[in-house]
Amino acid sequence: MKLVVQEFLSLDGVSQGPGSPDEDTSDGFTRGGWFVPHLDAEFERIAGTWLGEADAMLFGRRTYENFARDWPTMTDHPFAPVMNGLPKYVATHSLTKADWDPTTILSGDIPAQVAELKRQPGRELQIHGSARLAQSLLAAGLVDTLRLAIAPVVVGTGRRLFPDGGAPAGLRLVGQQTTPGGLSVHTFEATGLPEYGTYGAGA
Repeated sequence: MKLVVQEFLSLDGVSQGPGSPDEDTSDGFTRGGWFVPHLDAEFERIAGTWLGEADAMLFGRRTYENFARDWPTMTDHPFAPVMNGLPKYVATHSLTKADWDPTTILSGDIPAQVAELKRQPGRELQIHGSARLAQSLLAAGLVDTLRLAIAPVVVGTGRRLFPDGGAPAGLRLVGQQTTPGGLSVHTFEATGLPEYGTYGAGA
């Protein structure tokens, strides 16, 4: 399976709490819900197309707990049968049980276990949110594709997908579209380490 990271970002790179003010208030974050005003039917269609490519899902602990709380009750949402029915994996060193079936807990050497999952047959193993997990797997060279939905807003504070001091990564843009709500949706393939050059006369 390909490992695909799907993230909602602000223009200043914040990934924390896109869905509601109380989604993730860790570290005193009070600006959640910044992505919601830009949602529209076109992005719902795009997201549904992405979800249709998934054969399994991978979460960090915080995102898993939020999704496991909400999705089983959202039976009228068109994504609910897939979200609730797909095999799910949660990377955690604190959870000892996971009630959102079917879920498998991953602990210990997470990159090694994810590499093993990628060797299984299938289309996409998708990470939704879970920015810290995505960062670690990108640094480990395990991410194949990044899908970034960027909202036209500067949040100003909050946890970022690409923090200072993060591992460098080369990417190739393979798809881009915009939505009526102002989202800019980019799809990148990972290409390994970045290339560097020098700009000058005759370049």
